[in-house]
Amino acid sequence: MKVCHLKEFLDNYFDVYKKLAFDPAIYPVIDRFRALALRVQQSNNKLMLAGNGASATISAHGAFDFTKQGKVRATTFNEPGLITCFSNDYGYENWVGEAIKSYADAGDAVVLISVSGSSPNVVNAAKVAKQMGLDVVAFTGRHADNPLRKLADIDFWVDSHAYNIVEGIHSIWLTAVIDAVIGKSVYET
Repeated sequence: MKVCHLKEFLDNYFDVYKKLAFDPAIYPVIDRFRALALRVQQSNNKLMLAGNGASATISAHGAFDFTKQGKVRATTFNEPGLITCFSNDYGYENWVGEAIKSYADAGDAVVLISVSGSSPNVVNAAKVAKQMGLDVVAFTGRHADNPLRKLADIDFWVDSHAYNIVEGIHSIWLTAVIDAVIGKSVYET
């Protein structure tokens, strides 16, 4: 790719981020998740985060920072033994839901991340969480009418079909919530 074409590509690429990630319409959604995280913190409950692939990595990043920096207990289900144990016994499409059943307490909340919003294991987990009376926070992209989005109490949706852009924006929004819980973006520890 020629330098002039690269500049044009990058200008357009980052314009998409500016348009989608930094729209003030997301502020109330961030505030709702912040309020939920503070409620979870004050009641000594926990956030449970899950996703597949890169979304699992974003989930782990969120769980670590909520716990360490935000002082909100959080966990993720990325341990291979746990995944294969529940997948073997209940099917891959049910393993996240089974993990929620095993680890959830009344008052906990579930954060599910899926670019498509249609991954069966994540959608089924949202159904389990709703049946248990748990709040569901969803980070999705692609189609506006995706199944996970429809099950969410708090809905973070990126209007894009570009996986890396959706995942990048999910990460930005999730860490913005964490820093909003903390009340600052620069801190030591």
